[in-house]
Amino acid sequence: MCGIVGYVGNPSVQPEHDALEVVLEGLRRLEYRGYDSAGVAVYADGQIAARKKAGKVAALEAEIERSPLPASQLGIGHTRWATHGAPSDVNSHPHVVAGGKLAVVHNGIIENFVELRTELQAKGYTFISETDTEVAATLLADTLEGEAAGNLSKAMQMTCQRLEGAFTILAISVDAPDRIVAARLNSPLVIGVGEGEMFLGSDVSGFIDYTKQAVEMDNGQIVTITAEGYDIVTFDGEPAQGKEFTIEWDAAAAKKDGFNSFMEKEIHDQPAAIRDTLMGRFDENGKLTLDELHIDESILRSVDKIIVIACGTAAYAGQVARYAIEHWCRIPTEVELAHEFRYRDPIVNEKTLVVALSQSGETMDTLMAVRHAREQGAKVIAICNTYGSSIPREADACLYTHAGPEISVASTKAFLAQITATYLLGLYLAQLRGNMFADEIHSVIAELQKIPEKVQDVIDNKAQVEQLSRDMVDAKSVLFLGRHVGFPVALEGALKLKEIAYLHAEGFAAGELKHGPIALIEEGQPVFVIVPSPRGRDSLHAKVVSNIQEIRARGAITIVIAEEGDDAVEQFANHVIRIPQSPTLMQPLLATVPLQIFACGVATEKGYDVDQPRNLAKSVTVE
Repeated sequence: MCGIVGYVGNPSVQPEHDALEVVLEGLRRLEYRGYDSAGVAVYADGQIAARKKAGKVAALEAEIERSPLPASQLGIGHTRWATHGAPSDVNSHPHVVAGGKLAVVHNGIIENFVELRTELQAKGYTFISETDTEVAATLLADTLEGEAAGNLSKAMQMTCQRLEGAFTILAISVDAPDRIVAARLNSPLVIGVGEGEMFLGSDVSGFIDYTKQAVEMDNGQIVTITAEGYDIVTFDGEPAQGKEFTIEWDAAAAKKDGFNSFMEKEIHDQPAAIRDTLMGRFDENGKLTLDELHIDESILRSVDKIIVIACGTAAYAGQVARYAIEHWCRIPTEVELAHEFRYRDPIVNEKTLVVALSQSGETMDTLMAVRHAREQGAKVIAICNTYGSSIPREADACLYTHAGPEISVASTKAFLAQITATYLLGLYLAQLRGNMFADEIHSVIAELQKIPEKVQDVIDNKAQVEQLSRDMVDAKSVLFLGRHVGFPVALEGALKLKEIAYLHAEGFAAGELKHGPIALIEEGQPVFVIVPSPRGRDSLHAKVVSNIQEIRARGAITIVIAEEGDDAVEQFANHVIRIPQSPTLMQPLLATVPLQIFACGVATEKGYDVDQPRNLAKSVTVE
């Protein structure tokens, strides 16, 4: 959670770049990470000046307009997702301490902050906020004035050695007017490298307007940036290196492009996201090649169990993948919620392959599960959309999706890209282990390559779904039913409606209907039903059609998602949403899209902020 930006520039090289404007632009791009409050601090004329305000970045900008900040070449900024202390002006970051001489912004949780606060209070320090951040800032100030003797980098090292938890901290001091010192432990931070200027950000979108050159930092490292460059050391002060990389997308990719919301734009991005994730995965002979998977083939052949770990939407992508991987590879596959995985003493060994799904690569629950799995001897493959993030770095290998930046908190294109990537992984393992013949793999890949065009067809015919969202804007509850791969689609459809429209919504396995959920059916209850292909598993198709009849007979409004040409559903459906014909395992890539459009439409009709739903942030970087 939380978004962090830092900037240092040389006015003789970049005279047009003012620190405040650079930082504010970064905060606008990072606001999806947290929008309970926002703040900035700049250094100018021997002083630190700060402004902060509860609410979104726009509220901060209005505050700055009322009370302007001076021109500057050094600044830090923060958008907050509250953990310690309610969203308020006083709990907002930056925290300015030491009589105005030191300013700090922070992402994460300091687990021992109560103990540290008590210790500092005994020294005579007082606190005005409820936050753990003010404690960290005060400890840094105390160290800077004491043992570190005015050396900000040294003070940060000594402070970090005392902090427990997960954190990214940026600090500026009037005693070090040309630099920002930052530290990271289990929380994201990336360096941006410009000409005569340097940047820091929770992710690269914080500085994408200014440079495409970036540097990864490892855990337990501290960086000092000046306009001329950067220097990295460990918490113990030992010299360290970052890993440089080039950002492969530009600022335009993170703009709405005329859509009303990022979510709407990202729904429309999905054909390209799938296509780009498939691109470059085959050699000149048509053989599937996943060059990122630097794990010895003999190890992958010896795998006797696969565990997919993820949270939220990514976990539902994993549930879809399980059907495909078990079918193609004949390897037992489990899907675990990452935050439950390591606490139940799972059976994991050197023959276990763990697949970690995370759009951001910074999901703390998933990161900790990755570490636990590796400690038990398992190999870990990450599937991620964010280059250089923590989970890919700590995994044994990574298969990157190429969905481009996903800004809306409610995930859409990342979900379809994750399914696509897990399918590629499943086919690769089947190829490697000899579970499928080459022509069988080519046939599946050919069907995958048709999916972007079919998704576009669904999007182009969205008018019916948008009308449904207007008609059902006053619904109090919506239910979703599915079988086989339709079950996780139902779960994802319900989650989208909860996330952004704040409606009660539940997804059920259709076979469970008579085991309890049918008691919820009453006159006028809207129920979405994802119907399997009649050309595939005929028995499942017939059973789901029977489910539609059962709930229709009890007064439900039945909204059926069915393939073109499936006439068996017509007489039992109030509404039929058609999707193109496809093999059973491809259907989730199509059936999910109308549910995304429906949720987006309902939330929009209700007047809610689709991209920034209440109480949620894009990247869950704390446990």
